[in-house]
Amino acid sequence: MARPQALQHARDGFDNGDFLRQLDARIAVRSESQEAGRDSELRRYLTDFVIPDIEKLGFTWEIVDNPVSGFGPFLLAERIEVETALTLLTYGHGDVVRGYDSQWREGLSPWRIVVEGERWYGRGTADNKGQHTINFAALASVIDARGGKLGYNVKLILEMGEETGSPGLKAVCETHRDRLSADLFIASDGPRLSADSPTLFLGSRGSFNFDLRLRVRDGAHHSGNWGGVLSNPATRLANAWSTLVDAHGKILIEGLRPPAIPEPVREAVASLEVGATPGDPAIDTSWGEPGLLPAERLFAWNTLELLAIKAGNPDAPANAIPGEAYAHCQLRFVVGSDRERFLEHLRRHLDAHGFDDVEVSSARMSQMNATRLDPSDPWVTWALASIRESSGKVPTLLPNLGGSLPNDVFAETLGLPTLWVPHSYPACSQHAPDEHALASIVREGLGIMAGLWWDLAEHGQDMLKEREQWHR
Repeated sequence: MARPQALQHARDGFDNGDFLRQLDARIAVRSESQEAGRDSELRRYLTDFVIPDIEKLGFTWEIVDNPVSGFGPFLLAERIEVETALTLLTYGHGDVVRGYDSQWREGLSPWRIVVEGERWYGRGTADNKGQHTINFAALASVIDARGGKLGYNVKLILEMGEETGSPGLKAVCETHRDRLSADLFIASDGPRLSADSPTLFLGSRGSFNFDLRLRVRDGAHHSGNWGGVLSNPATRLANAWSTLVDAHGKILIEGLRPPAIPEPVREAVASLEVGATPGDPAIDTSWGEPGLLPAERLFAWNTLELLAIKAGNPDAPANAIPGEAYAHCQLRFVVGSDRERFLEHLRRHLDAHGFDDVEVSSARMSQMNATRLDPSDPWVTWALASIRESSGKVPTLLPNLGGSLPNDVFAETLGLPTLWVPHSYPACSQHAPDEHALASIVREGLGIMAGLWWDLAEHGQDMLKEREQWHR
């Protein structure tokens, strides 16, 4: 069977409804890693849905308990063909964020797929059950099309805790480094740049979450009896925050800013249009670092965000001065940032501005480092050509995703060139009620991934030699 037939074989699973039925069964598993008491569901997703499918493809497997107590397990699997020189590592996560069942639009449920036109609603359709199910289905089609032989090895790590910050992932990869050794990493998560643009990204911005807290006294006190003689921690915390980032989103602490944008990265994002898909929010052109294009701000610069702030009782305000105030904050950062000293820079800055009473601490289980494969790497050229041939479209290249993924584990801990091919789009309501996948992206993604798996069989050995030469 030739390449076009292999791609059509993958799309046939979409056209005849098999893929939808398979994904619907997976969506029904309430694998909410952020909720207590979901341990059995996290494990059931692996044992009842993933493992039976990969066993049919010739994988052997092992479920590994999380070394971090209280978090979901990992599935390690491998499909080894004797005397093959190339090994691929792929990844996915079967856990999802909270369902927020009551907040979904009438007629929808997070735990079953509801099809409305192009949209497939359900928790995990976009993040990440739908995405890794596309990749497995495409791999099955290529194995079948090639008579059961790929010509390369495939290894898989599938985690059940990505939505809680991937606790234990790095430790598992360090412990099983030899078992997970490979030549190339390809996986799918996150969104495309836009719904109609096949996308390849090479890493992700890092994520550094931290808390600001100021406690000045126990309890609240009547603002009429004590206003003007008791300090207000909410007022001080708001003023402290205003020294970190200005009213237009510019970061004011030099230690939290990145170095100049590398020219290859600037060139890669120069023509990208952000927020062009119907349903996307309108871009605030005056927000963020002055002098940068929107795509540069999103993919090539650092952003400092105030995600939540609390003082008193926001739902039922009282005429009382609060005793404490709290803010949860986040820095998304690119490669080259001074990631080891973020807390130090924050502490020094707050002290210098008279806010030595404000406590600053990093949030537990929330840190991911920034990564970015060199856009000139031969694997990038190979992947772009494959996607172009499969989709008939010129793919978008992102040096890194604007969001954060545990790509640092694969790029740094395991030392792999990393290629990400997302099968979602920015307005998919990921992490929110009414999450959905687009049928057109699902079908196109099946063809794109079948093309990549096929081309790896055809050209993988030559690519290893080419990359070796490129490194010299």
